Amino acid sequence: MNLLNKVRKFLHWESPPKPDKKLLPEIYPHLKAFRLPLILTVLTMLVGTMGYIVIDGFSLMDAIYQTGITFTTVGFGEMAPISTVGRIFTITLIIAGFAVFSSAIGILIAELNRGNIISILKERRMLYKIARLKKHFVVCYHNEYTIEVSKQLRKNHVPFVVIDPRPEIHEWAEEYRYPAYLQAEPHAELAMLKAHLSSAKGLITLSSSIADNIALIASVRLFEKEHFLPRPYYVIASAESMSDVEKLKKLGSDTVVSPTKLTAQRVSAMAARPDMENLLEEFLYRSDNPLDMEEIEVPKYSWAVLKKLKETHLRQITNTSVVGITKKDGKFITMPKGDVLVTSECKLLVIGTRNGISTTRELLRRREKPKELRFV
Repeated sequence: MNLLNKVRKFLHWESPPKPDKKLLPEIYPHLKAFRLPLILTVLTMLVGTMGYIVIDGFSLMDAIYQTGITFTTVGFGEMAPISTVGRIFTITLIIAGFAVFSSAIGILIAELNRGNIISILKERRMLYKIARLKKHFVVCYHNEYTIEVSKQLRKNHVPFVVIDPRPEIHEWAEEYRYPAYLQAEPHAELAMLKAHLSSAKGLITLSSSIADNIALIASVRLFEKEHFLPRPYYVIASAESMSDVEKLKKLGSDTVVSPTKLTAQRVSAMAARPDMENLLEEFLYRSDNPLDMEEIEVPKYSWAVLKKLKETHLRQITNTSVVGITKKDGKFITMPKGDVLVTSECKLLVIGTRNGISTTRELLRRREKPKELRFV
């Protein structure tokens, strides 16, 4: 076994990921109707085998074979000469086999018409597809916001799963090209297991009902504690009023988006500076834009703590610029000068290429002074 593991590791063979929730127990109740045809099949085979042995003196293997070809009506003929009584027994066996197969086909058609087995098998394939996702987002509740969010996530190659309890989710998923989706109550633990939340980066709840958003945020934070996850999820919620925004933040949402507030801010910005109308889209939201902007938190243990910004030489090493600093107390410093101190747990607003921002994040997470500073 150890040798096999070494070979697999050397060849980079990995076991296919499996979903957290198994659906086989959900299929078993729908297979109960097949128990009677199965029992009748076994009894018919047993009676037929014993009949050929007693009536015509067949050997055990010949009796089993003769019963099988007679029961299935394949028409291979007789293994050995059969007496008149044996032929009457054969006719009875053929009729019994036809009756058993007819009942089994009827049960199968009835179950297929209900659609339960097919829907479970489709969901099972979807769960195995979702299990291969890592650092994905779970988007809850289908609506107009979900449609637009899914477009942006696809454009930026961010994996995601859409969850909605309504049966129309299958049609919506096909219409709006959701790569992975589930019909389930998003706040239920079962839905979180099916969505492979343990490997997700975060969750987005876009319900128009504040109650749904509250229930979902509370369920996600409880899921974190019960499963001892190494890092908290990044939760994004939507709210109509400012009072709802404050409620959701207190309950544990990292970011709360208010469409009303965003619309007002955008309209006022366009009224004040019409020439800046599409700057945000061109600068931040286009997937092909080489520039990016991100807020990076400085850990307590970082080597950069209590050093002046110019002493970190981030611009020279990573070719990025710090255009803002958010202190631990929430105070924001715009366009900080080189003499500003980098404090513990402050957040640096960095602008640059994606690779440069990634390098900056890595440098700030180091405990020891980077070797790159020797060459600056």
